[in-house]
Amino acid sequence: MSLPTSPPGSPAGPWRPMQAHDLPAVMALATAMHPGCPERADVLDERRRLCPSGCLILPDAQGRPGGYVLSHPWRAACLPALDTYLHRLPGQADCWYLHDIAITPSLRGHGAMHAALRILTRHALNHGMNQITLMAAEGARPVWTHMGFTPMHGIPPDITATYGADACPMHRAIPGTIQA
Repeated sequence: MSLPTSPPGSPAGPWRPMQAHDLPAVMALATAMHPGCPERADVLDERRRLCPSGCLILPDAQGRPGGYVLSHPWRAACLPALDTYLHRLPGQADCWYLHDIAITPSLRGHGAMHAALRILTRHALNHGMNQITLMAAEGARPVWTHMGFTPMHGIPPDITATYGADACPMHRAIPGTIQA
């Protein structure tokens, strides 16, 4: 599957690396956009510190954070529970885990999600991984299905439940790689 190209004329700037000073804006966006999946600021900041290349900010037209991505290498068989510390990244990671993405409504529809997935796909390929995984929550399963993700099986129900009653672990194979 190939990702559609971004529509021209996006009002947002390109994704950029998340910095420590972005955390208050990330927390504000997370609280507003994911009310059913609350997390502590230090848990989110730990992900930024563990994997700076996988944590991104989408600036709005004024340069303020209008979206964010938190992602990192992980093990597909044991996705992390919501609001838990990782402590370290696994040495034998086999997937790129998209922990969270949020884009303000004013920046949607301009290809930002596709651009973020292209960045994460590059990270996964650079680390020798053949899939991106995530936990679809708060009614997002149709969006992720549209983006080419399919449900994963075998994830412990107690992990999935931390993301809410409708949570669904999902993955997408990276085109051109061999699925294990």
